[in-house]
Amino acid sequence: MNVPLWLAIAAIGYLGIKHVRPPWWLVALLLLGGYLVAHSTLGPIVGSFIH
Repeated sequence: MNVPLWLAIAAIGYLGIKHVRPPWWLVALLLLGGYLVAHSTLGPIVGSFIH
C-alpha cells in the first residue's frame, strides 16, 4: 500500500496534536520555523542530515 507522504505527515500531526495537546504557540512556532528554514540557505544543509 502506497500512502502519499503529505497524507502520512498530516495524519501523524493530527494524532499528535489530538493526543499530546501541545500549546498552540508551540505548534505555530514549529510550523513557521520549518517553513523559514526550508526557504533559507539552511534548507539544503538540514535536508542532507534528514536523508
